[in-house]
Amino acid sequence: MFDALLHALPAVLSFKSALAMVVGMAAGLVVGALPGLTVTMGIAVLIPLTFGLDPLVALGVMAGMYNGGSYGGAITAILLRIPGTPASVATVLDGYPMAQRGEAGHALQVAVVSGTIGSVISAIALILLAPPLAQVSLLFGPAEYFWMAMFGLATVSMLLGDDALKGLVSVIIGLLIGTVGQDQLNGSERFVFDILDLVDGLNVVVLLTGLYALPPVLLMAERAARRGMDKALLRFDRARSVLREWRRYIRIWVRSSAIGIVIGILPGAGGSMTSLIAYNDAKRIAKDPDSYGKGNPEGVAASECGNGADNAASMIPALTLAVPGSGVAAVILAGLLVHGMRPGPQLFRDNPDVVYGFMLQMLVTSLMLAVMGGLAATRLFGQVLRLPPLMLTPFIVLLTVVGVYAVNASVFDLWAMLAIGLLGYVMDRLDYPTAPAVLGLLLGPMAESQVRLALTISRGDATILVASWVSWIMIAATLFVFLSPVWHAWRARAAR
Repeated sequence: MFDALLHALPAVLSFKSALAMVVGMAAGLVVGALPGLTVTMGIAVLIPLTFGLDPLVALGVMAGMYNGGSYGGAITAILLRIPGTPASVATVLDGYPMAQRGEAGHALQVAVVSGTIGSVISAIALILLAPPLAQVSLLFGPAEYFWMAMFGLATVSMLLGDDALKGLVSVIIGLLIGTVGQDQLNGSERFVFDILDLVDGLNVVVLLTGLYALPPVLLMAERAARRGMDKALLRFDRARSVLREWRRYIRIWVRSSAIGIVIGILPGAGGSMTSLIAYNDAKRIAKDPDSYGKGNPEGVAASECGNGADNAASMIPALTLAVPGSGVAAVILAGLLVHGMRPGPQLFRDNPDVVYGFMLQMLVTSLMLAVMGGLAATRLFGQVLRLPPLMLTPFIVLLTVVGVYAVNASVFDLWAMLAIGLLGYVMDRLDYPTAPAVLGLLLGPMAESQVRLALTISRGDATILVASWVSWIMIAATLFVFLSPVWHAWRARAAR
């Protein structure tokens, strides 16, 4: 393996490959930061443009866009409260309050350093542990994936916010929205009310922009502030360097990276679930959990580190078993097929230079993120907050309208975004967390399809849901999450 890595290194560091990674990184930062555009969409559009390129050069662009796009979503999440990607939802919780306090520069610094650390550790795991770690995904069948989805829903609903009941209500709202559209297994229509545009369900981009973009716009309009943020507040404070405060974040980085890697290697389980579970884990072990959601930089670190650690890890089952760990990994697999390479064990035998070269490109682009991501976020995107909110409001509305319309070119999506935005505004006013609703939409269909698939395989025998030791571990973890608030409430009452 090390011989193959050394043999691939010159090609990775060649001018064409380096240029491809830089271009991909820049494009990924822009795509991730723009609501309505996703990394999956960006790479899918990119693949036809790479037909005439050397496979390693084409993969360099994809690696750069993958790592750049995963962080790009944090830029608008922190500055404008608009998560550029679903995985940036958890970053909004503490990143935006920090920006409101005039700590936008520090929040972006925490995000880019944490994302870089998570991506680097994930890339090292991809290089060193791909074959053995890929075997873990073979332990998960439909029943295990169902319990994993339940664990994710329980974690977010119970640990996000100050009121577990409100978190549970928010999850239920997301689950209800997720049931709209065609049934995934039999194709029957549910809750479409004879509206053709609802047959495919509500797009997650519409939900994200509605819940996270429109409510702050309405609040800005209410305040009608005519002055923007002072330039000095957007600079990085050298005295508060993240690297100088590494002792504060080291435990979060280690735990969030481990969570990202473990979840990343499980096909279809990464993305937003990773960052939210990493965030909730950091909140659970924190000395002052009440400060989370109010501008605690540790929340930003946990979310972005978990998000970054998911990237390369999701490529482990994709390269070794041809089973993608995320939507982006699936598109990259398509890119490999386009260039005449078949993912799986034979890929390491027939094209070692390309596969190990791609692993090194994931590592190199992770390191590039610290430079390009930090410069772009601070020097360029950070200046957005200098605009007066009164001027920023129509700009955000225009950005969200264009982004949502670009997804399906549908006017109906715009009306749906407006309706969901009003719902998000009401939830904000009533202190209901919105992140559980997003995860409910994402994990609800997954949980439903997996439990029905498991029951179909067992011909209706429900014991298949508790037939493996992996299922029991997930059940125990879910019960622990549900009972934790009850235990803490009992201890608080007993202390009185």
